[in-house]
Amino acid sequence: MAADLDVVNLFVIAGATLAIPILAFAASFILWPSALIRVYYWYWRRTLGMQVRYADCGGFRFCYSYRGKPGLRPSILMLHGFSAHKDTWLTVVKYLPKHLHILCVDLPGHEGTTRTSREDYTIEGQVRRIHQFVASVRLNRKPFHLVGTSMGGNVAGVYAACYPSEICSMTLICPDGIRPSSETKFDNHLRDLEHNQYKLNIPLIPTTAEEMEDMLRLCSHVRFKIPQQILQGLVDVRLPHNDFYQEVFMEIVGGKSRFALQEHLHLISAPLQVIWGKQDQVVDVSGAAVVSELLPGSRVELLESCGHAVVMERPRRTAKLILDFIVSQQDKKSS
Repeated sequence: MAADLDVVNLFVIAGATLAIPILAFAASFILWPSALIRVYYWYWRRTLGMQVRYADCGGFRFCYSYRGKPGLRPSILMLHGFSAHKDTWLTVVKYLPKHLHILCVDLPGHEGTTRTSREDYTIEGQVRRIHQFVASVRLNRKPFHLVGTSMGGNVAGVYAACYPSEICSMTLICPDGIRPSSETKFDNHLRDLEHNQYKLNIPLIPTTAEEMEDMLRLCSHVRFKIPQQILQGLVDVRLPHNDFYQEVFMEIVGGKSRFALQEHLHLISAPLQVIWGKQDQVVDVSGAAVVSELLPGSRVELLESCGHAVVMERPRRTAKLILDFIVSQQDKKSS
């Protein structure tokens, strides 16, 4: 009888031990979904071997993640889009070879990188800061491959135009900063915002779970089924930064930045790859033709059934295209 009680007690203790993490997970999911999202990114970085580091430059601190060491292939620097962060690239990094030297940096004011009220968040201002980062981590000891998406694509293109000797090749994914020949759903929103002196809600700066869902629909052609609690968690993570996002948004749609990439395209000398989702509702895919016309040697890849969030919708394909392009450019140089 005593032995039977010991077995029962063992099962009770084991059940309680298992119940604690399950209940903790359930509580986090219901009460603190934003904390769960942070843990998710932390776990994913660990799984992919990405390490987080900081680079201090004259009172300005950059936060970045990296994997690998400089080798025969060029290093890859990845610049995320508006209101995003370095972990945006994890979906693509997953499909890139582990021996490649990859760096993903938080753009000025985003996530772990310094944010100040005196900072210049125009595209050219961000380019100057990224150049400071590149010099501080000595990435420019030899030419590297630069990748940018959306606002990060605008920054990347202007960077290549301003510092051509540092770039061996580059990839722009649905880049902002182009005057496309056709308008998108977001262009209509932007016109309404301008007409109302930017007093309406900005679709790229959600404040509720419903607005977050609308933003994901705007940015992605693929319809992801995301639980309401996770949507709320995504909003909770962003809410403390929305004033900053509004400040940056006003800068990048302003006269100095709005078409900065197009104005600098003629100065880009590095081999250029353009990847664009055909169903992009934020920056129209006709922008790819504009780039191709101004830089006839560019390689343009248009993705079917894909919107603006290419790195989220088609990460495996994106990684393959980037890698194939880097290898082809290296093979050209060696032949």
